[in-house]
Amino acid sequence: MLYIRLICVGKLKEKFYTDASKEYLTRLSGYCKIDIEEIPEFRLPEQPGEAEITAALKAEAEAIGTKRIKGAAVIALCIEGMLMDSNILASQLEKYASEGVSRLCFIIGGSYGLHSSIKEQADIKLSMSPMTFPHHLARIMLLEQIYRGFKISEGGKYHK
Repeated sequence: MLYIRLICVGKLKEKFYTDASKEYLTRLSGYCKIDIEEIPEFRLPEQPGEAEITAALKAEAEAIGTKRIKGAAVIALCIEGMLMDSNILASQLEKYASEGVSRLCFIIGGSYGLHSSIKEQADIKLSMSPMTFPHHLARIMLLEQIYRGFKISEGGKYHK
């Protein structure tokens, strides 16, 4: 069975996000083993300078590194990543399975994104959209798309 870990910078606080996350984790439990590791977002001043942002991203990257699964394929979500529709994501999940890849790590950064070292180590850089979304919403959107990918692969009616 495929093992998926989402490594997310920031903790979900709003009930509607935590409820949505729980719902998709429940739905996904029939298709894969999945867990979420939350990394605290580095605190920055109201108007941070470039050096402060870089230092924060570096600290977050170090924390992310401790949560990565050894030998897992890494998919980093970032604005400059590749756009995939749901069918392509489903195909990518199938491809990993056919190649014997049994562990995946999806990484979602915080408000300022991800440190370049995380992006450089990623097997895939994935963009959800050229639009900007709150990173908490990106987590829910990713969970939904992973679920949709499994439903597409099984030929289910969920995807239309």
